[in-house]
Amino acid sequence: MEKWECTACGYIYDPGVGDPDSGIQPGTRFEDLPEDWVCPQCGVSKEFFQKVS
Repeated sequence: MEKWECTACGYIYDPGVGDPDSGIQPGTRFEDLPEDWVCPQCGVSKEFFQKVS
């Protein structure tokens, strides 16, 4: 699964880990995150994330 990086703060969303503090289960692809999900570190929206190559 592809990881995504927050361009505002550098947080890496790893689908293998999910975001347990926000109720996102491990195995949840970035594309499947709710539209209102925000970076758990700095609070910006999904549009500020880019795929890590």
